[in-house]
Amino acid sequence: MLAIEASNVVKSFGDFTALKSISLNIRKGEFVAITGKSGSGKSTLFYSLSGLDVIDSGHVLVLGNNIHNLPQEDLHDFRNTKMGFVFQFHYLVSELTGLENILLPAKKKNLHKEKREYALYLLDYFAIAHCKDKLPSQMSGGERQRVAVARSLIMNPEIIFADEPTGNLDSINSEIVMNIFREINLKNKTTVILITHDDEYAHLADKEIRLKDGEIESDISHKK
Repeated sequence: MLAIEASNVVKSFGDFTALKSISLNIRKGEFVAITGKSGSGKSTLFYSLSGLDVIDSGHVLVLGNNIHNLPQEDLHDFRNTKMGFVFQFHYLVSELTGLENILLPAKKKNLHKEKREYALYLLDYFAIAHCKDKLPSQMSGGERQRVAVARSLIMNPEIIFADEPTGNLDSINSEIVMNIFREINLKNKTTVILITHDDEYAHLADKEIRLKDGEIESDISHKK
């Protein structure tokens, strides 16, 4: 089964066409890197595939659902339960602890009590149990990003979208975060879609989709 099927996706900003009739398939359980130079359209594609932005034409099926045809409330619920998001900036809520930040997606569904044990497991698994009661301002950059990754996993999503998740991290923490994504993909069969400008991290993926000027320049398998 396909995790994502995009057909003839077009996205413009005024007179500028950022995506020019993009079509692609991503299988369930696949780890895919989307790469390209600045301005190539990779972040626009990220937002279009995840339903975070509205497309001009074409369609995007996520787990068989045409997400751009869903009512906003249904789309928000679908994203909260089926997708996890990690960005370059952690976007933690400053007045909440590490544990409370991780549980935020669960709280939206009133599942925070049921998910508490899993949140504690993730804190321990990512070696940030000491951040349970810390505010983001009391954490290091690497700790904040690992809390953000844990938050993206709390609802056991089928797809993780990660947009330059190592962009603000040093090399050691970058490697930790990337190893987490690789392990999640291999262990849980979670589909991972990674936006990156780093060739080394792109080669960790099963497949690399490279964009140039809003079009797919290449689609390369990295499977051994």
